[in-house]
Amino acid sequence: MHIRGYYVSVTQFVTYKNMRSVINISLPKSMADLVEKEVKTGKFATKSEFVRHMIRLWNTHKLAEELKEAQKDFKAGKFKKLRSLKDLM
Repeated sequence: MHIRGYYVSVTQFVTYKNMRSVINISLPKSMADLVEKEVKTGKFATKSEFVRHMIRLWNTHKLAEELKEAQKDFKAGKFKKLRSLKDLM
């Protein structure tokens, strides 16, 4: 991953050999400096690894928020009893 510039622009293509997507992004210098700083600490081998880690954290947080909402709905009685697999459809 190459990080430079100030404005965000994203392009994507898929390499089918290993099914990875390559995304090139531009970040404000302050953000790029933060990424570089974290990589230099040795916690992350590459800038890409850092970004993947941040996306995983974001996704975990998003799923936790969705679970909290579902639990609130359940407690409020907003659910449907499933009597068979057909009820899922």
